[in-house]
Amino acid sequence: QVQLVESGGGLVQAGGSLRLSCAASGLTFSMYAMGWFRQPPGKEREFVAAISGSGASPYYADSVKGRFTISRDNAKNTVYVQMNNLKPEDTAVYYCAASPRFPANRFDYWGQGTQVTVSS
Repeated sequence: QVQLVESGGGLVQAGGSLRLSCAASGLTFSMYAMGWFRQPPGKEREFVAAISGSGASPYYADSVKGRFTISRDNAKNTVYVQMNNLKPEDTAVYYCAASPRFPANRFDYWGQGTQVTVSS
């Protein structure tokens, strides 16, 4: 079955950086667009970034544009998000997700999430 496993979350001070990873198995990774989402405490889940199966055409939520970079390594079945200049409002559980469509309007598979906490 499809598994997506996120890692790399943690506690960081404002202005710091983190890189999240999501390792995928059980699917032909290069055929899937991958996305990152987050759910801040007490709020709805929101889109962060997405990238096509080939690694082209990344797109971002306005709130993270210029600070976050999504990338993927199809040889390692892994997608990443590099998060720089983190702000307290970036505190959330971060999820990766996979979609057979790009641009993706629906993601079929989800990871379990990794916590990112940014202290002020």
